[in-house]
Amino acid sequence: MLALSCVAFAQTGTITGKVLDNTNQPLPGVTVGLTGSTMGAPTDVDGNFRINNVPAGSYTITARYFGFTTSQQTISVTAGANTVANFNLQPELKSLNEVVVIGYGTQTRKELTGAISTVTSKDFQKGTTTSPAELIQGKVAGVAVSTNSGQPGAGATIRIRQGASLNASNDPLIVVDGVPLSNNSISGVANPLSLINPDDIETFTVLKDAASTAIYGSRASNGVIIITTKKGAAGTPQVNFSSKNSIATLRNKVDVLSADEVRAYVKAYDVATGTNKSALLGSANTDWQDQIYQNALTTDNNLSIGGSTKNMPYRVSVGYLDQQGLLRTDRLQRSTAAIRLSPRFFNNDLKLDINLNGSYGHSRFANQGAVGAAVFFDPTQQVYREGSPYNGYYEWYGADKVLNPNAPRNPVALLNDNKNIGDTYRTFGNVSADYRFPFLKALRANVNLGYDLSKGGGSTYVPFTAAQSFGTFGLSSQYHQKNYNSVVEAYLNYNETFKSIKSNINATAGYGFYDFRTSNRNFASYSTNSTAAIISNTIPSFPFDIPQYRLLSYYGRLIYTFDTKYILAATIRTDGSSKFTPDNSYNYGVFPSVAFTWRMIDEDFLKTSNVVSDLKLRLSYGVTGQQDGIPYYGYIPTYFQNSTNASQYQFGNTFYNTYSPSAYDASLKWETTQTTNIGFDFGFFNQRISGSVDAYYKNTKDLLSVVFVPGGSNFSNQLSASNVGNMINRGIEFNLNAIAVKTKDITWNLNYNVAYNYNRITNLSLTGNNSSSQVLTGGISGGTGNNIQVNQVGTSPRAFYVYKQVYDSKSGKPLQGIYEDLNNDGVINGNDLYTYKTPYPKFIMGFSTQFSYKKWTASTVLRAHLGNYMYNNLQSNAATQNTIISTAGDLINNANANLLETGFTNSQYFSDYYIQNASFLRMDNAGLAYDFGKIYRNKIRLNLSANVQNVFVVTKYKGLDPEIISGIDNNFYPRPRTYTLSLNLGF
Repeated sequence: MLALSCVAFAQTGTITGKVLDNTNQPLPGVTVGLTGSTMGAPTDVDGNFRINNVPAGSYTITARYFGFTTSQQTISVTAGANTVANFNLQPELKSLNEVVVIGYGTQTRKELTGAISTVTSKDFQKGTTTSPAELIQGKVAGVAVSTNSGQPGAGATIRIRQGASLNASNDPLIVVDGVPLSNNSISGVANPLSLINPDDIETFTVLKDAASTAIYGSRASNGVIIITTKKGAAGTPQVNFSSKNSIATLRNKVDVLSADEVRAYVKAYDVATGTNKSALLGSANTDWQDQIYQNALTTDNNLSIGGSTKNMPYRVSVGYLDQQGLLRTDRLQRSTAAIRLSPRFFNNDLKLDINLNGSYGHSRFANQGAVGAAVFFDPTQQVYREGSPYNGYYEWYGADKVLNPNAPRNPVALLNDNKNIGDTYRTFGNVSADYRFPFLKALRANVNLGYDLSKGGGSTYVPFTAAQSFGTFGLSSQYHQKNYNSVVEAYLNYNETFKSIKSNINATAGYGFYDFRTSNRNFASYSTNSTAAIISNTIPSFPFDIPQYRLLSYYGRLIYTFDTKYILAATIRTDGSSKFTPDNSYNYGVFPSVAFTWRMIDEDFLKTSNVVSDLKLRLSYGVTGQQDGIPYYGYIPTYFQNSTNASQYQFGNTFYNTYSPSAYDASLKWETTQTTNIGFDFGFFNQRISGSVDAYYKNTKDLLSVVFVPGGSNFSNQLSASNVGNMINRGIEFNLNAIAVKTKDITWNLNYNVAYNYNRITNLSLTGNNSSSQVLTGGISGGTGNNIQVNQVGTSPRAFYVYKQVYDSKSGKPLQGIYEDLNNDGVINGNDLYTYKTPYPKFIMGFSTQFSYKKWTASTVLRAHLGNYMYNNLQSNAATQNTIISTAGDLINNANANLLETGFTNSQYFSDYYIQNASFLRMDNAGLAYDFGKIYRNKIRLNLSANVQNVFVVTKYKGLDPEIISGIDNNFYPRPRTYTLSLNLGF
């Protein structure tokens, strides 16, 4: 045995060596192995490794370490001898050299001077998505994305650093492949962005501070999102097919009384009052929410072909989405197609980029009035009633079969008797030409011609036998709209490095023309009985209108880099808008910015660090504008026709409709936002840990707001938009990325981001006297003209405006109609209203992680909002005795279960009892995927995955959903929990 062992040992050799980094420092934990073999060893703390008992022969030896480029060499092992193989690994730092799209150009991430975040397709939210914004939920610090409802194609609300306006838009500017999209709605579809296929998108780039957004001038106060779609790559054609099939279920329902609880309550009322309201009760046990909601199916299928032919990369894709809604009769069908061609000419001196996108959406919109009706309708009644003249549905009517006008309508009838159809066509795209001058390679010219055209229309039909339109004998109406948006942009770019002075100059100067035109056709509504009469007060003043405005822009940017580590950037843009009177100084706005970046990592004291791989300081200041909330013709008096008979004027025997002027403000001008930003980008261990910290301060001036003006000074005592005040936003953002584990079989990535924001109105007055400046907003259900929110100096926008509730000292229950006398005048009135809490979260957080083991991948995304409050309008309006025992005739309703907690007889709309903590933690997504790799003769790639969306919500809020952007919870269309199975094939 000893002789055999000695022979075996004599036939093998040893490999030893040392692994160093680019600064000649040892690298511990490097995996060193022989290709095609399981033999290998890690390096020790001094970078040394040793592989024993290696059979004699020739081998390829490989050194792998995360964050460094893989290195290989060929060696020969001699029996009984030691072979030495040393390695010097170079940092990979792919993230720092990643090219990032900015306004009118690109930069590498390490050169960025602004607060910019990029989310690529590999990090998008998984599962069923109909609106592109959903892809980046929870992914970017300081960016809150909330789906507007559970309706198919409802879209999402995006807030970057909580926006910067009161009455104007707080939506960011969205640019798709160089085409700035209008924020105008499109008739016939719930949300315009739902007509863009998320499967065609490659990256989202979010520009947050003025240094990065000021180049977009008057449309950039709320940030900019640049969407880049997928394009073809050099090589053989690649075909990809994906299919997502899902089922959406109701996660939770509004807490209302059961049929037995209603019966018990009404009987107790009869005993207490000596009445016989119980005679109105039925014998059924109907859960009206179960009657109107369904398990909804969705299929989303996409096919793309990409590659290149000679000097032209290309990608062609088609998609089809068929999505049912939780609410019965709700459905969205969407067909999309996209073509992207990128030909190159003259040795790549001329680059063309051609993008064409088209979509068709067919929607049936459910009558969302059923959501509220299902809460109020008596659960002791059946869905159908024999002999009912209202299409057989149970409705509240007397012996004369005349409907009780104060009763809710049958929820099922509201859905089935209402046919609301919308059809929308949209096409957008551009042709971009980039030419590098052969006699001066540093100089480029770029021309971009873009368009965004849409046509939407639809109709609503309600039969005359339906209770919901009984007063008008049914309803037949239609609508039609066209949008024509065009873009013409051209710029010159000069980018040259001067090695002798260690400098780089990157200069851009450009011009832009933007035209936005809408054509609306206006129609009267008709009854659907045999006479088909026009419904009164629906005759339009004009058969059509064509609102239009234009922007004319000039912009420039200069980026100077010295010694690769000191970067100074400045931009300026001037915008002229037709929304302002042409003969005053407000026609043009100037929007400058300046920024400085110091790449500290390139300094000598950090350049050789083994720990710090990136450290950069960013400072910036800039001014941006806002024009989406400015009325098209708000600077001139416009007149509208009074179409009612009561306003006609008689001349002889003829009656004429009169015209009335609208209030106007001839001095309208831009809202402007001044933003200061300081940020640090950091990275450790060759970017295994990386992230950023940003602090910002925004001051918005000349806020557009509804204001009251002295009587007789205008054509109304109220202006819908006028420049009246100031608002500040300040906050801190933190983003952290980490690769916790990186081995041959296991990869574990994590991302965490958190943002804090504080906002206050600092001035809100035409006169500058802000002591009494106050504008009520936030209309609620119940009563007439009630508002629960206020814009007021010294508070957050849309703060709740309520009475301070008094509670019973023993039971802890709120006392009906008893509030604190805050001003101690002995009377409870409007002077005791106070601002209390806000719908805006103080903190927003996102956490996502992905764990891969061999071919398996598990992932999840969670989001949290902290410090936001909600007004529970369902409880305030539907949780009283008078809700169940109606005072409006012989009628029994249902009530919110909160009635059993308060015992209120009447509604207490302005009690702060209904302002409830709506902080939440939501798991947006949980998924599991398996990558089969190449199958079927090694030609087809196959990946299968399963996802659950809206997995759970942890919150103290007592209503249906704590995430409602307005802060008022009233008949909210619930977000579903969705289960999705996905298949992806490539060949």
